[in-house]
Amino acid sequence: MAKYSHLKNAPITEALIDIRIKIRDGFDVHKLELLHGVTAAQYPDKKKRHKWEGRFEFKKGEAPISAGTETIDGYIFTSANGKQLFQARIDGFTFNRLKPYETWEAFRDEALRLWGLYEGLLSSDITRVALRYINKFDIPLFPEPLRDFNEYLTAAPIVPEGLPQGVSSFLTRVVINEPTIEAIAVITQAFEQLVDSRYLPIILDIDVFKQRDRISEEEAWQTLEALHDFKNKIFFESITEKAKELFK
Repeated sequence: MAKYSHLKNAPITEALIDIRIKIRDGFDVHKLELLHGVTAAQYPDKKKRHKWEGRFEFKKGEAPISAGTETIDGYIFTSANGKQLFQARIDGFTFNRLKPYETWEAFRDEALRLWGLYEGLLSSDITRVALRYINKFDIPLFPEPLRDFNEYLTAAPIVPEGLPQGVSSFLTRVVINEPTIEAIAVITQAFEQLVDSRYLPIILDIDVFKQRDRISEEEAWQTLEALHDFKNKIFFESITEKAKELFK
């Protein structure tokens, strides 16, 4: 595992751990509400999570008929300060941490604790393990204007030479495979709309996951460690030394 320098002001705006499971036939979704009883001190806010399924019917000579049903597929529990939340659904579990992000260990351990409570109510085969980090950082436009995005991004978008070089927005998405850990990464870079004329906001969204018919619980958490290392590699390989200076 490569060692990367610790960034005091890491640009993480949101991090999440997501574990998907096989849906169990006949499971009563309302049982997941019991999680509030054991987590209310840390996650006092509780909301139902709704899922809508629609369908269209077409009959010759008649206007299309649309119909749909709305059901509860889980619950969302949120901390008092809104910085942490977890979803308990019939198809899986998600733990989110909003900024300020602390450490991987603190983030992982809280997810593991909450997963244990969830798994105690709804045990089923794990089919997907994912880790996603959304990073946002502001490139300063003063005192020196930005000459090229590749000052900060190693895989910045390129405008063909014969065209005007002014870029008002961009969105790139690359999907790569890491066969040694059977993982896939979706790497998204975007230039957001300007809010402050002194800075140019950049999004670097890294979504890494492993998917299989069955993943044991022990393997799932080992996989998350490997995904975290993979995520770190993607992040540091995606930014330049000049960009790193923004986060120290």
